[in-house]
Amino acid sequence: MRGGPEGSFKLFRFAGIDVYLHWLWFLLAFYQISERKGAYFSLVWNVAEYVALFGIVLLHEFGHAFATRQVGGTADTILLWPLGGVAYVAPPPRPGAELWSIAAGPLVNVVLLIPLTFGAVALGIPLSGNPATDWQELWRTIWWINLGLLIFNLLPIYPLDGGQILRSLLWFVIGPIRSLYVASVVGFVGVAGLAMYALYRKSIWLGILAFFTFTSCRQGWQRAQALAEMARARGLRV
Repeated sequence: MRGGPEGSFKLFRFAGIDVYLHWLWFLLAFYQISERKGAYFSLVWNVAEYVALFGIVLLHEFGHAFATRQVGGTADTILLWPLGGVAYVAPPPRPGAELWSIAAGPLVNVVLLIPLTFGAVALGIPLSGNPATDWQELWRTIWWINLGLLIFNLLPIYPLDGGQILRSLLWFVIGPIRSLYVASVVGFVGVAGLAMYALYRKSIWLGILAFFTFTSCRQGWQRAQALAEMARARGLRV
């Protein structure tokens, strides 16, 4: 991807993978840090919390990228933007390859839970309530951020990881086109639920997330239609 995704600049390159940061990331950073003002005695910890959030997101995306390469696919770009991260991956068109390339992302969060949990126990950091110090509050918050990202990403809403995992599993049974149709339909239902939850919480960011998820889900449906038309043109059964 020459020049990187539009509106982004390159942070660094690791293991042949270019990591980019979108400029809108700074706007959300300012908003989120301001919203969390008062959670710590010093604003420095708020900044550390936000950076830690995207550190976890970055590790998650590297999980996708490395798994894709492991199955023979290509992965050379990761983008960090206000709503999370995107690993530009192209696994081989096989259900097993796609399943592993997608599942590896949430698996990173599962692995991170182990040291975070053991560290909290060893250091006597409560995972609920109000810790006594800023560094304990930061550790507790990172623990919950990681768990929250894991649970959210596993929701069966296409194109979240859970929706793509569902599609990959269905691919084994009903093929690539029908599985994408089903995953898209389930995704539309999930988006409706997410939108309702955003209204209930009166959350602008959840509403934006629901909109972008709906857009991607519609693209998945359109892609399924295009694949079906190509198959019919070749005289193949859909």
